[in-house]
Amino acid sequence: MKKILLAVAAGLLAAGCSSSPEKGTVSKNGEIEREWVEEGVTKNYVFARGIGAADQTLENKTQRMATSRNAAIVNGQYNMLSFVKGVQLEGGVTVEKAIETDSVLATKIDAVIKGAQVVRSEWTADDGCVIVLRLPKKALKEAGIKIAE
Repeated sequence: MKKILLAVAAGLLAAGCSSSPEKGTVSKNGEIEREWVEEGVTKNYVFARGIGAADQTLENKTQRMATSRNAAIVNGQYNMLSFVKGVQLEGGVTVEKAIETDSVLATKIDAVIKGAQVVRSEWTADDGCVIVLRLPKKALKEAGIKIAE
């Protein structure tokens, strides 16, 4: 299992690398940690993290938290898609290249990623949200994508 140290200060996450859900990313004072250990792929799962900012013009805290979570999920799905597109298929071609010629594969991948499970949600002091998505490798395999070990 390859671990990559990622500085959050850079702004956005590296596509495809995401943390294990056991470890939080928001400190006790409500700030996002300055760095965290990422695990993009484990034996059975692909993880992706997403960060969403709250709309500070909303007066209702619940609305700020809900919109930031929705934004974090979309960001996590984008990060997961970026990772999956770079995966090498058994013929040596990347998923991204295969999608260019196979619209059915593109539709399957889109559906699989949208079905990824949110396994952790954390909110920051300003109602932003950090989520962790988990996608079973089995779901990718059923969609026609086998991640090389």
